[in-house]
Amino acid sequence: MRILVIEDEKKIASFVRKGLEEQGVTVTVSNNGDDGYLLAKTQPFDVIILDIMLPGRDGLSILKNLREQKNIVPVIMLTARSEMNEKVEGLNLGADDYITKPFYMEELIARVQAIARRGGGEKFNILQASDLTVNLVSRDIKRGTRKIELTPREFSLLEYIMRSPGRVFTRTQILEHVWGYDFDPQTNIVDVCVQRVRKKIFDEDNKLIETVRGVGYRFYKK
Repeated sequence: MRILVIEDEKKIASFVRKGLEEQGVTVTVSNNGDDGYLLAKTQPFDVIILDIMLPGRDGLSILKNLREQKNIVPVIMLTARSEMNEKVEGLNLGADDYITKPFYMEELIARVQAIARRGGGEKFNILQASDLTVNLVSRDIKRGTRKIELTPREFSLLEYIMRSPGRVFTRTQILEHVWGYDFDPQTNIVDVCVQRVRKKIFDEDNKLIETVRGVGYRFYKK
């Protein structure tokens, strides 16, 4: 497998390169949007890992131009930001997935492998567990045939833990991802939001979102 990593933060690029090469992947790294775009459109890659904020062309511009040229190489977007509109814009432009910094290498590898198995033409826009489905583009949420309405914060929280079923997320991790770094880590806002999400998705028995006592929360994919 050949992967192109377009990331201007050299420490992150090196971290990603090392992790992928340990999996037997051939990795090409570009630290500049213009150079990365030239590589992406002139050389064959199986997956592109693309940062949004880049010197030169930004990641969304690179993605838009590739899709306009009918280049269907799978693209995973990297972003340090958690705003929903930016994620939706990337997915609407043709991204196959995205991951928010900071991230675990194991998670990135799993997403690369999943996208490679599906092939370049299939989008990674639906999360599903039991009869709960979440559409990342339209933001439609259903439990069976019943439509569910979540606030942007609630949606972001549910999506965050659904993407890594079985992994335990601490309250601090959830707080930093969904609310940002400016919130007091002693606040109970995460617990309150989880309870609201549970109620709305009809998970009062905690069969999908499990409380890990003294640590945080875990999503179980049935």
